[in-house]
Amino acid sequence: MAKKSKKKFWIILIVSIVVLALIGFMIFQPKDHRISVTTSKVDTRTITQTVSAIGKIQPEMQVKISSQTSGEIIFLGVKEGDTVKQNQLLVRIKPDIVEAQLKQAQATAEAAKMEIGAREAEKDRAAADFKRIQDLFKKEFASKKDFDAAEAAFNGASSSYKAALARYQSALAQLNQVERDKDRTSIFSPIAGVVTTLGVELGEKVVGTGMMQGTELMQVSDLSIMNALVNVDENDIVLVAIGDTAHVEIDAISDMKLRGVVIEIGHSAITSALGSQDQVVNFQIKVRLIDNEYRLRPGMSCNVEIQTETRHNVLAVPLQAVTVRDASLNQTGNSERSDGSEPAAGLKIERPPSVVFLSKSGKAVLTTVKTGISDKGFIEIVEGLNHGDEIISGSFVAVSKELNDGMDIKIDTVMQRKLIKK
Repeated sequence: MAKKSKKKFWIILIVSIVVLALIGFMIFQPKDHRISVTTSKVDTRTITQTVSAIGKIQPEMQVKISSQTSGEIIFLGVKEGDTVKQNQLLVRIKPDIVEAQLKQAQATAEAAKMEIGAREAEKDRAAADFKRIQDLFKKEFASKKDFDAAEAAFNGASSSYKAALARYQSALAQLNQVERDKDRTSIFSPIAGVVTTLGVELGEKVVGTGMMQGTELMQVSDLSIMNALVNVDENDIVLVAIGDTAHVEIDAISDMKLRGVVIEIGHSAITSALGSQDQVVNFQIKVRLIDNEYRLRPGMSCNVEIQTETRHNVLAVPLQAVTVRDASLNQTGNSERSDGSEPAAGLKIERPPSVVFLSKSGKAVLTTVKTGISDKGFIEIVEGLNHGDEIISGSFVAVSKELNDGMDIKIDTVMQRKLIKK
């Protein structure tokens, strides 16, 4: 029993020594203060700058059709989705209201015509009386009073005759208007296209456009030419130009991407949430679809990528490799000036330059660069780097916050291998 107890004691002692040794090693081992990073080489590639926007698909020509006369629909020759030809009969309105107006206008015109005859007879009689009094007045057989009265009667009769003529012309114009309204009880398609919206039914009563806005009967659209109407942010609109190539993805047709070209750029701002912190200012752009697709429908949602500029064989680095640092930052990250003073109030503060970190002999070397256009993964380097330079490209936190000029670095080999495989 004594031997077993002694053996157990030594086992516990050895285990305790090992544990204490491990704890001591962990506590007193030198810490690695180097920052773990990944690197990549500066290489040449083609950079295509794009602007993304969302919007709706709309036909180039879309006509809203309304009735110019009020009444009941007695014929409806189409349904939504039908293809129609130009001048095809679409709707016929019951003409009873217009016919009553037509009879009234005809009676008014006839009465005005008869009034002309009466006023003409009065004018002729007044003219004869005035001529007779005028002759007598010259021979001094009529007084000045009689002469003035005859002249006034003649002028009044002439004015009444002219007024009757004007009333007759007005009555004829009204009659012509009602006759045209009667013809407009039959509504024909102004263009060839497809009935994309139908807002009425057979037997429904509609209001003509002569009374307020009127009833919209339907919309006929020419689907042979389709556009994407998208809203572009005010910061990106300056990059877009007429003629830029675009790629359009339709939410409802996910199996294809359509080609397009910018044909129109809006000049009026579209503002939402005006006056609030969420205020957004956009400008509308029209993109003409080059590829025809029979499944397109007006109002479909779409995502558009507009290629605003392409540069070939330029030096480029990953986007996350470029950051912005204040030129006055020292190695500790403090923004004190070299003389210990603070920037004078009211002085213009220059925009901090774009920088990258080169990997040289296990250290991060801060290098100022001049950048150009960018795409979704890379950014053009105009000045500051050479082909083949090894730069620190990750992680994002290391490049944007942790690294400073001259810091020690180590390559994260696991992450580096993953990046190379990609």
